[in-house]
Amino acid sequence: MNKKISDKDKQDWQDFLNSTDKLENKDQKISSSPKRYIEKSIDLHGYTLEEANQKMTSYIEECFINGVNKINVITGKGLRSKNLNDPYQSNDLSILKHSVPNFIKGSDHLMSKIISIDFEAVENPSVGNFDIYLRKKK
Repeated sequence: MNKKISDKDKQDWQDFLNSTDKLENKDQKISSSPKRYIEKSIDLHGYTLEEANQKMTSYIEECFINGVNKINVITGKGLRSKNLNDPYQSNDLSILKHSVPNFIKGSDHLMSKIISIDFEAVENPSVGNFDIYLRKKK
């Protein structure tokens, strides 16, 4: 691959080298004002439904105050949930994976701090966690 450089390209390069114009440092712009993105996780394994809802309420409020952008909520898939042995309990809604996001969605107080909840992950049977995206504190 032996390409010849055109006379115009040679002249442009020479003009560039001889120029006193300063080039804009794009790296400096990026590093001088980095976007602050904070992500935290919470694991709800072993919590009862009531404990998980209380913990999520306080955790969302704490994360909102501290400027967290995203919360990864680990609930598990619900495959070993004791509710599967009781025919009088729902197979879906008493599992933390389903009930916690529904509890949050039903709370106007919490939803005022939230941009969105990843319900696609909640509905996916092979995923044992979901994300909550928080608003910026005013």
